[in-house]
Amino acid sequence: MDIAIFKDSPAGTLVPIRGWDNELHQGYEHFAYVPHALATTVDLSQATIKVMGEADRALGNLNARIRFLPNPALLVQPALKREAQETSKLEGTYAHLDEILAAELSDEPKRSGELREVMNYVTAALQAIELIKTLPICKRLLEETQATLVRGTRGDGYDAGSLRDRQVFIGEKGKPVEEARFVPPPAEFVADGFADWEKWINAEDDLPLMAKLAMAHYQFETLHPFSDGNGRLGRLIVTLQLLVNKEIEYPILNISAYLEPRREEYINALRQVSITGDFDPWVAMFCRAVRDRSLASMQVIDTLLSYRDSVVAKAERVGIRGITSDVVDVILGSPFISVSEFANSRGVVYNTARALISKLETLGVLREVTGGGYARTYVAREVTQIISDL
Repeated sequence: MDIAIFKDSPAGTLVPIRGWDNELHQGYEHFAYVPHALATTVDLSQATIKVMGEADRALGNLNARIRFLPNPALLVQPALKREAQETSKLEGTYAHLDEILAAELSDEPKRSGELREVMNYVTAALQAIELIKTLPICKRLLEETQATLVRGTRGDGYDAGSLRDRQVFIGEKGKPVEEARFVPPPAEFVADGFADWEKWINAEDDLPLMAKLAMAHYQFETLHPFSDGNGRLGRLIVTLQLLVNKEIEYPILNISAYLEPRREEYINALRQVSITGDFDPWVAMFCRAVRDRSLASMQVIDTLLSYRDSVVAKAERVGIRGITSDVVDVILGSPFISVSEFANSRGVVYNTARALISKLETLGVLREVTGGGYARTYVAREVTQIISDL
């Protein structure tokens, strides 16, 4: 880490560290960055305030659009899986969207390491969304979520599910600490820093919500309170804050799809806060992410509903009975599906589900991807293409 550019930071302090690098088998002496506690005010430019207003409006329109859906919960799984794909890509873990959408139909032990990591995010997100019904965003909630996030992966170490008690470095693997992009606080600063963050994020204040979300994300990533999973967990916290503040009713916003193709800009925006103490550029970028992804999500919802209506209309036109909006809704939420899953989703017997699937095959909505046999799997290819824009 370049000490010179951090030494005069108004947002934090450099502290000396020393230790042993187990990977390089050598000792080190360097410095780590400890951020100051977050303030309850922030200076923002008129340009940033403008884009913040655009983000607020777009998010409000998205929530209103979701509220008018007949069954908004059906989009939760595909939206979380899309977010899982993008947030994992930001950390260098890649899995194809088809793999992720079809994951429940595969044997868990046969999943690749990459797919296991991505699906852990979906499980952890659903767990956290359930926990915030009775808990604030707090140490217990995040420790439990982080343990689920890293379970069975390379990050599943002795300290999974607890704040880290060791020094970590952020940078290229195999490089010494001096060449790290950033060195988070020593372990002895983590507990107090996290406690301050926890109080701040749950406190009542006059900060605009978009600024508060952006500032909380910066502080969490800078503290880097866990040994692994901080990036994915930090972006999940944004969703949790939106749910807690009732800005969205369902976790359908996917900001990682904006940040992933702008990975270097995202990293540098967070880093510049530590160097300069100026939150304005980072808050502006965060607001653009919320604005653009809210608009994109609304477009996806409208496209899915238009597609559903077109399938129902086509069935009526060619004289195929039983293909209602409720039937098509099943594949909007689960574009990879088996006959058994279809039967469970509709609350019908197996033979009825198989007959409905056969009708959807005739309409060109579903096609089999397993090559026959009893445990057949089908895909709604047009739906997967639409979801890829979530």
